[in-house]
Amino acid sequence: MLFVNALRRGQGIGTALLSFVVAERGVRTVDVNEQNEDAVEFNRRRGFAPVGRSELDDQGRPYPLLHMAIRGEDADAEEVEFHSND
Repeated sequence: MLFVNALRRGQGIGTALLSFVVAERGVRTVDVNEQNEDAVEFNRRRGFAPVGRSELDDQGRPYPLLHMAIRGEDADAEEVEFHSND
């Protein structure tokens, strides 16, 4: 999971980190706390879409997760549209 300190949001840090793991590490899916609407929207704006849902988080706690994947079955990192607030 990716977390950026609230005091540092809007500076392009999250976008830079997500861009790196997609382009350099081949990440194509993310899990997002469903109740964190800002995080869900952040990932949607960067090309991810919900593909599943879990009632519990990865530690078995009652925090529903949205499983999100880059849109398109054959999406390449170059096809993902990243936006920066910079």
